Amino acid sequence: MCGRYTVIASPEAIRALFGYEEQPNFPPRYNVAPTQPIAIVRLIDGKRHFALVRWGLLPSWVKDPKAFTLLINARGEAAAEKPAFRAAMKRRRCLIPADGFYEWKPIGARKQPYYVHAKSGAPIAFAGLWETWTGPNGEELETAAIVTTMANRTLAPIHDRMPVIVAPEQFDLWLDNANVEPVAAAALIKPAPDDLLEVIPVSTDVNRPANDNPKLVEQVDEIVEAAMAAKPARKASAKRAAAKPPKKTNGQGALF
Repeated sequence: MCGRYTVIASPEAIRALFGYEEQPNFPPRYNVAPTQPIAIVRLIDGKRHFALVRWGLLPSWVKDPKAFTLLINARGEAAAEKPAFRAAMKRRRCLIPADGFYEWKPIGARKQPYYVHAKSGAPIAFAGLWETWTGPNGEELETAAIVTTMANRTLAPIHDRMPVIVAPEQFDLWLDNANVEPVAAAALIKPAPDDLLEVIPVSTDVNRPANDNPKLVEQVDEIVEAAMAAKPARKASAKRAAAKPPKKTNGQGALF
């Protein structure tokens, strides 16, 4: 799955990659979290457009949003059949601009976060699905989910899923809902090339959505793994010390 990601390239760089007409100005985001506004790119009347929507897809047929599960990811292998994603897969495919994403590797009772980004440092595009939900009073809410697939060999040691990353030359194939059927678009639902991405351990500060700064993507030592490995050694040392009989002394203290 993908539960956090970054958008840190300049607005100009993002616009140059996706080719939309708008000229939005937005700050870098180092910790995009579910329910927050996210940028998407979609095709309207044959042209690419930028829009802000909520991260967490809400199908149009939902009666009570508060009682519906937050859908931040759509499993690509089943998106065309699942009721929650079927209509969007056919008519409302989009791209989600990003620079990288976070995944967590369970180690004992704790998790080590990793930042996954393109080796080139360039922004990337996630495959996405969007929907418009209309409330009983006529209010409208646009939402989106990130399409995921099986992890490639680079990411597999950390997590078994990853976002679908769409190459620039395939943007139109994914976006053109009018002329490209879901079956053809689904050909893009596959792991990214093994040599595209780099994975680095980062601080657990990313666990808090309130933290949003450049330090979140800086490489750190895998302190969680080191701490877990050290615990058994400390326990064994303590057991050996407890098993030793107390030394006999003459009642005087020792300097060495």
